[in-house]
Amino acid sequence: MLKDEVAKAFKVIQDGGIILYPTDTIWGIGCDATNTEAIKKIYALKQRDEAKNMIILLDTDNKLPGYVQEIPDVAYDLIEYTENPLTLVMPGAKNISPALISADGSVGIRICSHPFCQQLIQRMRKPLVSTSANISGKPSPSYFSQVDQEIIDGVDYVVDLDQHSKEIKNPSTIMRIGPDGRFEFIRR
Repeated sequence: MLKDEVAKAFKVIQDGGIILYPTDTIWGIGCDATNTEAIKKIYALKQRDEAKNMIILLDTDNKLPGYVQEIPDVAYDLIEYTENPLTLVMPGAKNISPALISADGSVGIRICSHPFCQQLIQRMRKPLVSTSANISGKPSPSYFSQVDQEIIDGVDYVVDLDQHSKEIKNPSTIMRIGPDGRFEFIRR
């Protein structure tokens, strides 16, 4: 089942589509992080201001150097020792669509532990865009049955995993890390 869903989602993403999928936090909308047209589809679906950035997911912290110019050592420690999903906003974004890079040159990255996300990212050999599965300004869905029909109808594929789970999941903690290793919480 997992392998089939990864294959179906991969095909949609390869063709420039957007997917609705489960993560280690809340349900997300995603696409290939190098495909600007697909990213614009997500902004349009969410009715979200393009100045509000979305994050990217990676399957392992070994891939961080491919997408950020300089990674402070503390970033690896935070990833290793955090108990909850953690998004790190770091300067010097590279090798992704300019639509994902904020005005200050930073990008938010989360190392995702969900098996579906990990396998899909490995298959893509690229980061996966992730943003909450809601219309901008509306609450983020804690589980699949709370996702608006407008979002479900607006994506190119809905991943058929974890849809009946009622486990309440929360968005990730977000921290901004400077090149000097200093960090601040954006969302706890």
